[in-house]
Amino acid sequence: MRCRNICIILLIFGFLTACGHFSHAPSLYEKLGGEKGIVSIVNNLTKNIGHDEQLFHYFAQSNVSRFKKSLILYLCATSDGPCQYNGDSMQQIHDGMDINERDFNHLVDLLIDAMNETGISHPIQNQLLARLVPLRKQIIYR
Repeated sequence: MRCRNICIILLIFGFLTACGHFSHAPSLYEKLGGEKGIVSIVNNLTKNIGHDEQLFHYFAQSNVSRFKKSLILYLCATSDGPCQYNGDSMQQIHDGMDINERDFNHLVDLLIDAMNETGISHPIQNQLLARLVPLRKQIIYR
């Protein structure tokens, strides 16, 4: 009986010890640097757009602080962060803008530049871009 009790205790101890060895896999949000990283990406993107002759006209009449706040929430939610995006859909936002493929691709380039400026590694950039790819059909030629 005593041996059985010792075996049960050792078994329980083994399970508890094993549980401690499982590590939490970081979310994409965490890999992007959390809130600080996403804010930096959005600030860099906004700066890049502001200096870009090809795309600036799409944003010229935008409320920049609202744009930044909404994009931060959107990227946070999209990357499994603690945020909830309750704003307009991408289709609603871009209706009537008639964004062409060239301009859409250029914005993606500016986003990549913004992530590079923030120090986001290419594999992490690709993870975020893969989540944003489905938006393309909601934005182009609306």
